[in-house]
Amino acid sequence: MSVESAGQGPWPGPEQGPGPGPGPGSEPGPLCPEHGQALRWFCCSERRPVCAACAGLGGRCRGHRIRRAEERAEELRNKIVDQCERLQLQSATISKYVADILPGKNQRAVSTASAARELVIQRLGLVRSLCESEEQRLLEQVHGEEERAHQSILTQRVHWAEALQKLDTIRTSLVDMLTHLDDLQLIQKEQEIFERTEEAEGILDPKESEKLNFNEKCTRSPLLTQLWATAVLGSLSGTEDVRINERTVSPFLQLSDDQRTLTFNAKKSKTCADGPERFDHWPNALATTSFQAGLHAWTVNVENSCAYKVGVALGQLPRKGSGSDSRLGYNAFSWVFSRYDQEFRFSHDGQHEPLALLRCPAQLGVLLDLQAQELLFYEAGSGTVLHTHHASFPGPLFPVFAVADQTISIVR
Repeated sequence: MSVESAGQGPWPGPEQGPGPGPGPGSEPGPLCPEHGQALRWFCCSERRPVCAACAGLGGRCRGHRIRRAEERAEELRNKIVDQCERLQLQSATISKYVADILPGKNQRAVSTASAARELVIQRLGLVRSLCESEEQRLLEQVHGEEERAHQSILTQRVHWAEALQKLDTIRTSLVDMLTHLDDLQLIQKEQEIFERTEEAEGILDPKESEKLNFNEKCTRSPLLTQLWATAVLGSLSGTEDVRINERTVSPFLQLSDDQRTLTFNAKKSKTCADGPERFDHWPNALATTSFQAGLHAWTVNVENSCAYKVGVALGQLPRKGSGSDSRLGYNAFSWVFSRYDQEFRFSHDGQHEPLALLRCPAQLGVLLDLQAQELLFYEAGSGTVLHTHHASFPGPLFPVFAVADQTISIVR
């Protein structure tokens, strides 16, 4: 190609001499086997060092894009520097993960396992004579899950230690090339540099994994839940004295004098004074007291109603308007068991879980275990568990009620 088309400026002719050579004190480089001249140019098409004669009008690289060898070497040096910086940042990220995240994961797995173990022991203590084998099975599952989480964390430690070692080896190799190879040697190592860089890019950064967490579901057992609920309800001195807060009662509901019975009225009451606590659209009502710790149970007579909701709610549950934010079970503030005609379901935050019941409960029991963060609904007459829900309740919970047909009453 011509000098101008190569974009390299005036081409050095024979009368101009060979051009600038290696730096001071460097050894003379290899010569072109065809022309015996120094390899001071780089053919981008053939990707190899060439001499001035090869790159000239009559040379084998005529028409190719030609660059000075030292420019190509400088470009490779810059790439190595950039890659070394990226490797250093990646190593820092992995080191922080190993030093800060994994120990916390291990500690949380141990503490969570300990809490789960205590829960299992506490519940089985109430029904020891009936389920000693169940206790042993569940404790083994907790231990197995703890071991699995611990082993996963150990595996992660080994994996990232190997990754760090590999990154360090790659970086050391690249730095060694950068500091010990001359231009031509560096160019000849281009493929190795590419392979090393590609190998480093194949090491991904750490990501969050559920495998590193203790799975609390290993402590859940239908047998344990049923026996535990029966034992707890039998051991409690009585249910909570739950009463309904008159200031929260919807104008579509009428509250009895003893504050335990709600009656639905399709016509909105005109005598009901409005206030910030009152539900103004949905037929809802909250209890007067809330629970923030311990074990609590209450029972609601629902045999006369074909449309009701019973459950718990946070105090910040909105009271105004017809939107979902104040409709029980359609927001993040309420957890309810509901019936509409012959359909039963559990609802929270707009998620509805259908429940297949063999018969309509006459009395619906609610059991709230705030230590275990568990909400349980049961048929009060038989003690049959209808539904259980595990959640991280973010604050004190109020018993909550809604009725759109006939009446419901808190049983005392």
